[in-house]
Amino acid sequence: MTLPPETDQYRGPGTDPVLPAHEIELGLDSGFAPEPVSQWKLFRRRFFRHRVALVALAGLILITIACFAVHWIVPFDPNKQDLLATPTGPNGTHLLGTDELGRDQLARILSAGQLSLKIGFSVAILSVAFGTMIGALAGFFGRWTDQGLMRLTDLFLVVPELAILAVALEYWGHTGLVIILVLSALFWMPVARVVRGQVLSIREKEFVEAARAAGASPTRIIVRHIVPNIIGPIMVNMTLAVTAAIITESTLSFLGFGVQPPQTSWGQMLSDAEGYVGTSKSYLIYGPGIAILLTVLCVNFIGDGLRDAFDPQSEKH
Repeated sequence: MTLPPETDQYRGPGTDPVLPAHEIELGLDSGFAPEPVSQWKLFRRRFFRHRVALVALAGLILITIACFAVHWIVPFDPNKQDLLATPTGPNGTHLLGTDELGRDQLARILSAGQLSLKIGFSVAILSVAFGTMIGALAGFFGRWTDQGLMRLTDLFLVVPELAILAVALEYWGHTGLVIILVLSALFWMPVARVVRGQVLSIREKEFVEAARAAGASPTRIIVRHIVPNIIGPIMVNMTLAVTAAIITESTLSFLGFGVQPPQTSWGQMLSDAEGYVGTSKSYLIYGPGIAILLTVLCVNFIGDGLRDAFDPQSEKH
């Protein structure tokens, strides 16, 4: 008698039955179910398939290392002046030339990048952390808590950022710490609104109700169950905050309200070289401008990769 293909086929005494191909692929012949894949493993798999994001991540790492290892990369002191020397264009000794005070331009760009990157990363971390807390509280508790926190968020949204930052720097001093704190206080609102919307959409899910029924506190539910499920939008907004902070600081320094010598940033270097547009010294503008452009592009491409990796519906997976 011939057995149907979906049943075990008996091959004779002392032999094992032949299992269907789909059971062999699932590992049922060994008696074990397939090992489940965690969400973080899926995220890593998707992110490492995003080639542009990987190139951007490598570029950002190289820029960061170069800026903070400038004393080992460039054999010139970025602050050493030679008042008797004339500005020289790019050459074999000074790859990006020297400025009007005889300082090596490459060394200055990398040294200035330390402050710009510190401001960008610090503002992103602080503003996203505070915005996530406000948005999560508003979305989870709702009612008067939601109304009060969202009206506070709307109030901060209408504040002119550059004007407030310029006034704060004039009052508290032109230091990187003041810029970080003020920008963090002005950049948390978009994150709070995004997080609130995400929390509102999942606070009634089954796993949240199960945690409530098990007696978990609101803090534990938010930290252990809700925030990990909205980490995608949070990380994407963090990359946006990095680029916004770098560009805002550069704009402020270009307008003359940013850090003051001996501190320097990419925006401050652009401000110092603005009078050389169209002259033989215009090379002083290209270096810091390209540094800002490359850094912002790298961070934006990393944000695209994170968005696609966290989004299960992305076509790039």
